[in-house]
Amino acid sequence: MTSKAIATFNPDLPVHMTFEEHDWHLLTKYWYPIALTRDITEQPYGTMLLDMPLVIYKMGDELIVAKDAYPHRCVPLSLGKNDGQGVVCRYHGLRFDDHGHCNRIPAYPEQKISPHFNLRTYAAVERYGLIWCNLTAHSEAEPNIPSMPNWEDADFQQLVWPTVDFQCFAGRQLEDFIDVAHFAWVHPDTFGDPANVEVPDYTTIETETGFNADYWSSVGRYQIGLEQRGQKGFQWLRHFEIHLPFTATLTIHFPNNSKQVIMNAASPMTARSTRLFAPICRNYDKDLPVEDAYDFNLKIFEEDRLVSESQKPEYLPLDLSIEAHFPTDRSSRMYRKLLRKKEFSPLFAA
Repeated sequence: MTSKAIATFNPDLPVHMTFEEHDWHLLTKYWYPIALTRDITEQPYGTMLLDMPLVIYKMGDELIVAKDAYPHRCVPLSLGKNDGQGVVCRYHGLRFDDHGHCNRIPAYPEQKISPHFNLRTYAAVERYGLIWCNLTAHSEAEPNIPSMPNWEDADFQQLVWPTVDFQCFAGRQLEDFIDVAHFAWVHPDTFGDPANVEVPDYTTIETETGFNADYWSSVGRYQIGLEQRGQKGFQWLRHFEIHLPFTATLTIHFPNNSKQVIMNAASPMTARSTRLFAPICRNYDKDLPVEDAYDFNLKIFEEDRLVSESQKPEYLPLDLSIEAHFPTDRSSRMYRKLLRKKEFSPLFAA
């Protein structure tokens, strides 16, 4: 590290920044999922959000999310273990409690422990089977987390399927999810129809947190469980609710009043790596093994991943003149327009 770098070092910023600093500060205002609730125990769990290494653990009913570099010599705390009274660093045995406070220094057990040894913690909350985190919010602040329709409805089954990692920018992944013109070309083996490629007109409506879009078409098939693959003449409604910057929920209306809600929460680990969290709830096929639903949806996202990871440039051009658009790109254009309105860089995540 050069003398200039030392002089400008900011412990609140990631050491290795892949985002423009301007965009990074804007992005830290939002909440993102960082782990599946079922994966978090008293033992430390390491992950990444916006270039910031994080450690997650539980102490009783307390959830702790902290910077994964303990203050003494910056070794990842995720390498340590919980001894029942806190997570113990593997390097010098310092231990951290249910508030991220250091409660033991073995080398000097009688020394009064300075607050400088405490972990840098972040606001976190559990929702939809996920752990959500914000790098700048106060822990007592009400979390502004995207809503998921029908999650609390007793008639719906709740599923939290395994994460999928995309080696691309979160904005590219989210834009693919809301794109309605790619079904026939990317998903012919799952729900798309190669013989039905025309995209009917649809509208987008701006909201306080992003925008909504209702897309009616005859493209669709039952996902699993039922032999009947749709109904002749049936129009499928896909209702999208986009919550900036990288989350969208899709409510699919199947025949016979069946309905499924998918949340696509693209969590930006770095500017070029994204962890997808996708809780699902549905009011049909509830007696089938959940593994069947996991396998089917994983196949869909693997089809998307191939395309998203191949896009060049990797960044998302918010200047609409950089890429060509046709009328069915209405959602993509609205998405980019609203991100620019939030003052993100024209070459987002460049």
